[in-house]
Amino acid sequence: MSYFLYSLVLAVGMLLSLPYWLYQILRYGKYRSGFVERMGRVPARLSASREGSRAPRVIWVHAVSVGEVLAVSGLVEQIRRSLPQHRVLVSTTTDTGQELARKRFGEENVFYFPIDFGFAIRPYLQALQPELVVLAETEFWPNFLRLAHASGARIAVVNARISDRSWPSYSRFRWALRRMLIHVDLFLAQTSEDGARLQSIGAEPGRVQVTGNLKFDVSLPSPPPIVESLRRSLAAEGAGPVLVCGSTVEGEEPPLLKAFENLRVGHPRAVMILAPRHPERFDEVAILLRQLGIPSVRRSQWQGEALAGGVLLVDTIGELAALYALADLAFVGGSLVPRGGHNIIEPAQHGVAIVTGNHTENFRDIVALFQSRDAVRIVGLSELPLTLMQLLADDAERRALGRRAEETMRSQTGATLRTMEGLKTLVAEDRDPLALPAQAAHTD
Repeated sequence: MSYFLYSLVLAVGMLLSLPYWLYQILRYGKYRSGFVERMGRVPARLSASREGSRAPRVIWVHAVSVGEVLAVSGLVEQIRRSLPQHRVLVSTTTDTGQELARKRFGEENVFYFPIDFGFAIRPYLQALQPELVVLAETEFWPNFLRLAHASGARIAVVNARISDRSWPSYSRFRWALRRMLIHVDLFLAQTSEDGARLQSIGAEPGRVQVTGNLKFDVSLPSPPPIVESLRRSLAAEGAGPVLVCGSTVEGEEPPLLKAFENLRVGHPRAVMILAPRHPERFDEVAILLRQLGIPSVRRSQWQGEALAGGVLLVDTIGELAALYALADLAFVGGSLVPRGGHNIIEPAQHGVAIVTGNHTENFRDIVALFQSRDAVRIVGLSELPLTLMQLLADDAERRALGRRAEETMRSQTGATLRTMEGLKTLVAEDRDPLALPAQAAHTD
């Protein structure tokens, strides 16, 4: 009965928010892609190749957006190597996550996650018959967990975390979460604190392990051609220093661009590579640059034009991590305003000095670790301009800060192998896929 009420509330909520979704679809084109997949239409590309009457055993990995896709990339490859008799299929929720996942794992292995209604979930469980479902971080969807468990699949939550921002809400509804989390067979938490929080809201202690953060294991992919093209162009025109501002959100670009204007007084050939977090804001930021009179060019339109003293606006997906390699100094956004921050590991992988704002609740443990090793600079709006100028004026300190960031990142690797060992305990090597239930339970 409680699941029926949840589905009813979810349906009413979606109906009431329909104007918002229509606006997002019409204005930005969001959620249009994959609509039929989200509603339960299983794409033909997921049809497994068969040997005789036996289909490959399926492991379903769900990664919400770009950050989660990057985090599980190494794990997906490890699963493929360790369990070659299984086919790994990956779902995402966002369009940007879908685009990156298709590049990483192959279009034939990637699809959109269904909305949390039985009519949308059951077709996937019936078609894929997953032996194991792997959820990245804290994707707790009541109907999905219940129906996946009823289908016979084992369920694991990897890289599990409960952020400071989410913790009050989880605590308030722990009475409901306890019933839902009983369907999860294994929680592989990022930290001991995350593990304790999971137990507090209903995860059975025997099902919780601490395996570390998968994001520390993300390997650098081969850089896209644009990186080398930019490197040659910047060197040829004597441009620099280069400030890469990644994953910026609304309210951050104006102070960053003001700080950049101040930097150009002492560094007239400085370059900013600016990458807004959300694609629907690319045009908005381009307009802001024109209004401020700052020379700029969009990454999608750049044809080798000079960049010294101006801004390259990154309006593409999946290139930011590689573009940090060009930075003399990196700023990681979502942090000057109360949005919880974004991942500082990507610039750390390149040994780049990192500056971030003081709103980093979503990455508390990572930021605290880097801060404890003097491997990041944390600033408020008022400190931002001076900190950027000081670091660009002091080559020795800036390079030392970057080295400490890289060393800190490398000291935390190993989560992928620990996570893989945990997942192996849920996979029966001699299990007959034909013995799995053909359908998910239809109880409500």
